Amino acid sequence: MDMAEIQVIKQHLIDPEICIRCNTCEATCPVGAITHDSRNYVVDADKCNLCMACISPCPTGSIDNWRAMPKLRAYSIEEQLSWDTLPEELTPEQLADLAPGAELQTAAPEIPAASPLAGTGEDAVNSARYGATVPPWSAAHAYTNLYGAKSANKTITATVTGNVRVTEVGREYDTHHIVLDFGATPFPVLEGQSIGIVPPGTDAGGRPHHARQYSIASPRNGERPGYNNLSLTIKRVLQDHDGNPVRGVASNYMCDLKVGDKVEVIGPFGASFLMPNHPRSNIVMICTGTGSAPMRAMTEWRRRLRKAGKFDGGKLMLFFGARTQEELPYFGPLQNLPKDFIDINLAFSRTAGQPKRYVQDLMRERAADLAALLAGPDTCFYVCGLKSMEEGVVLALRDVAQQAGLQWEALAEGLKREGRLHLETY
Repeated sequence: MDMAEIQVIKQHLIDPEICIRCNTCEATCPVGAITHDSRNYVVDADKCNLCMACISPCPTGSIDNWRAMPKLRAYSIEEQLSWDTLPEELTPEQLADLAPGAELQTAAPEIPAASPLAGTGEDAVNSARYGATVPPWSAAHAYTNLYGAKSANKTITATVTGNVRVTEVGREYDTHHIVLDFGATPFPVLEGQSIGIVPPGTDAGGRPHHARQYSIASPRNGERPGYNNLSLTIKRVLQDHDGNPVRGVASNYMCDLKVGDKVEVIGPFGASFLMPNHPRSNIVMICTGTGSAPMRAMTEWRRRLRKAGKFDGGKLMLFFGARTQEELPYFGPLQNLPKDFIDINLAFSRTAGQPKRYVQDLMRERAADLAALLAGPDTCFYVCGLKSMEEGVVLALRDVAQQAGLQWEALAEGLKREGRLHLETY
């Protein structure tokens, strides 16, 4: 057996105990090495080139795990999908028995020119590569992973103090605004962070349900100011992405909760999708559906600061998409926000008798205003919603920049480096 056959690799693995199945890693991976089933996210050792693109965006750190393994005996996708916990590290003796005389490969291979990281065509873009993994320089410090499988405290119990539907009753798009109170136990959060909800019971295999991630929809001082609480925006899932009937475990559990019910929570998660705090900073928010949750949190924090006379705020601009007006969460409250406080642009794709309009269409219509914001160093862009919107939004930003005579690649590199373009899609 030659050296190539007994080569030992540094195999990239995902810890199923602390992964919250947020899909960030799979969406970020430039070579398609990460996949998942209904239980686990896993890495294909034959595709992974150790480029590390997925490490920083992971909100829990579950992605940052490695095992020395003989290349020919690397853990298969099928094995990884069956795991509830990571396997133990092989001892030097065990490794020597499996691959005597082998050398450990630790250097990441060069990314080939055909890789999505190496460039794009005229009408296509690998949008994920533009997303920042660091927060804006003026963002507040975020506390993360205070509760979870590998924390000193496994979960924290919250009490439901509110559950209100925020889309029109009778429509299939059933979205709820749910308020959770943590009582006397500290649970500090910031706008742009998320938490994990642990549904009760077990799955079809008899194992406890894994946590589901939800973005926080309230500002840092609580849904009710001064209270140790937060809110979530949750859509009841009754179909999968292909339109097949399915009953989402966590979403239906949450939407059916009553005031006084108890919920097990882990987190908080996220240290990059955070809002700027310096005076005159601008925020451009682009979202669909429940992707509005972090945008609501940011908007409400700015509104409270303005009401108290404590913030010299910059421009707030919102591009919000839904199928119809009736299915757009928080439509009523949005209409009550002062026009000199926030610039609201709504796109509806299924309005009877009207052409389909998406957020990227509205962005192009507002190209002059967006170009001015793109050119300034105090503007942060936030994109949240379905994965299908991400590429269209980034292409729209690129087109707006180029039409204004801005060099898109240099501009986008700066936006990413400075934590000013954030993409959080699912």
